[in-house]
Amino acid sequence: MSPSPSAFRAFRIHNDAAGYRAGIETLSLDALSPGEIVVRAAHSGINFKDALAGTGEGKILRRFPLVGGIDVAGHVIASADPAFREGDAVLCTGCGLSETRDGGYSEVVRLESAWAIPLPAGLSLRESMILGTAGFTAGLALYRMRENAQTPSLGPIAVSGATGGVGSLAVAIFSRAGYEVHAISGKPEHGDYLRGLGATTVLSREAVATSRPMDSARFGGALDNVGGPMLASLLAQTAPYGNVASCGLAASPTLEATVMPFIIRGVSLLGIASAGTARAIRECVWMQLASDWKPEGLESVCTRQVGLDELPGVFPGMLAGGSVGRTLVNL
Repeated sequence: MSPSPSAFRAFRIHNDAAGYRAGIETLSLDALSPGEIVVRAAHSGINFKDALAGTGEGKILRRFPLVGGIDVAGHVIASADPAFREGDAVLCTGCGLSETRDGGYSEVVRLESAWAIPLPAGLSLRESMILGTAGFTAGLALYRMRENAQTPSLGPIAVSGATGGVGSLAVAIFSRAGYEVHAISGKPEHGDYLRGLGATTVLSREAVATSRPMDSARFGGALDNVGGPMLASLLAQTAPYGNVASCGLAASPTLEATVMPFIIRGVSLLGIASAGTARAIRECVWMQLASDWKPEGLESVCTRQVGLDELPGVFPGMLAGGSVGRTLVNL
């Protein structure tokens, strides 16, 4: 096996007597969380959760200091697990990265082999991180909705927060899987972008809003990244036996709704918690994302590329809702 680098750069987050702060540091392998495999990182991505952690606007990290970044992909350079060998391409999303253990914003990463996923055929390391947690979340939503009998015949899938990372990839993934997609966004200037990803219809937030406990059924199902009144509105307008997948709270964590869509139309509300997904399901979703669900225009979702030094400049705009698509971090 190749020797691990003696020093490398990482974006590390502290919270101590000197306050909450984050920046580039030079680390050694001994400084990283334990794990069976060492990876030379190639790419990561920026998620809403990363922006919260990097700025301290959200309580994401459970211990300090930690390297940020909930996603990473690269090549194994050392392994104590015979299931992985030097040169293997792997990816990891969630699984405690930048929460309870050092994450992916590092030139070298140490991972627990139980959560490292071999890169599936059909995806490059770069593509896997354009997808990242955002794409995996959208794919997991589709996986769970299909398990609960969501079919294209039930009607179009509404995707709220459609210009964000999860939303953009959901539009592309659901469309690729054969569903008609109606994209909901507060950014009408990006309508062409959403239609290019596969949306047949682009709707404003106001066009979907309703205060009725149940309204006319206009969607076969939905993926909601927003929470609050939007989630309630989607539940109220979902067709009988359709599924609404909840995976975000960009607007609000609250839900003021009634049980009427559930007990009259048989609508199901599915929670999508991607970070701790069981390995067997995780592998299945990634295989689908590398094949039948792989967006044809995946590169168009990557709207920005940055290096480690540029991370702090990206976080505030993302928290303010100013980002479109996915930002790739090149390591």
